[in-house]
Amino acid sequence: MKTKPKTVRISIIGFGNVGGGVAEVIRRKRAEIARKHGMDIKIVGIADLRGVIVNENGLSEDAIMKLKRGGKPEDMTTLEVIKEIEHEVMVEATPTNVETGEPGLTHIITALESDKHVVTSNKGPLALEYRRLMELAAKRDKEIRFEASVGGAMPIISLIRENLAGNGIISIKGILNGTCNYILTRMAEEELPYEHVLKEAQEIGIAETDPSKDVEGIDTAVKLVILANSVFGMNATYEDVEVTGITEITPDALKLANDAGYMIKLIGEVDREGCLKVAPRLVPKEDPLNVGGTLNVATIKTDLAGDITVIGKGAGPIEAASAILSDIIRIYS
Repeated sequence: MKTKPKTVRISIIGFGNVGGGVAEVIRRKRAEIARKHGMDIKIVGIADLRGVIVNENGLSEDAIMKLKRGGKPEDMTTLEVIKEIEHEVMVEATPTNVETGEPGLTHIITALESDKHVVTSNKGPLALEYRRLMELAAKRDKEIRFEASVGGAMPIISLIRENLAGNGIISIKGILNGTCNYILTRMAEEELPYEHVLKEAQEIGIAETDPSKDVEGIDTAVKLVILANSVFGMNATYEDVEVTGITEITPDALKLANDAGYMIKLIGEVDREGCLKVAPRLVPKEDPLNVGGTLNVATIKTDLAGDITVIGKGAGPIEAASAILSDIIRIYS
């Protein structure tokens, strides 16, 4: 006799690319997840700048599409959705704010205090208040999962916590920003100046209109802080990271490196001795860290398993949503 799937109700706070991606992957995968994992995931609330929609029996695709098109929202606030609508998991997918962590920080605290699990792609709250959030989650006997905040679809945190659980982690280093990797790859391949490739990346949507957080190394540094705190038990902040971006890299430097058998990549590195560094580095062409385009890569150095390298798409709404969906499933598995 078949067991009825367990209903897991979620809210999505922030309905941009990532939040929309979460709704899309749940639409695509709902039946498969019910069959494979015994979970029926229902979206019961969505909140973003366009407003709020709720339905405790599960939002229909039509209702979700109406919100996307700017249809009439409910007369509720985001915090009321988190506190008052019955659900088990709050997905926080608002944009990252590395200065204050808001509004994501308040959303996460409110969800935990309302006895909801939290799954987030938002780096800001984790980089600024990691220890406080983990202590609150433990106090409420709830989980915070955040795979999507570091490597997008590339599993780093879950790999370390689960598959490498018996290992001591010595260091993690890699390429954690697809925009920088794309720019350096194109500059090296075509011998083009930085400004030209940056403009190209902006035109095709790989770089933001204001690309400073990516190209100055800030995004990579924030991800390192999350790894430092979650993997190595540090209490690090962005100020603890030594950061150099890619804005001064020239085609001549890339050509000299290439002629000597190297590529220049923006590498983030964190180790158990407290090193936190982001800088352009020479990477041998045959090294596993030498990946091109918008790919991300991380080499995890362990005391038992040796070096484990993972490569994947670090950005993109469906890729980030796949990590969020995996985190939701892990809470109940």
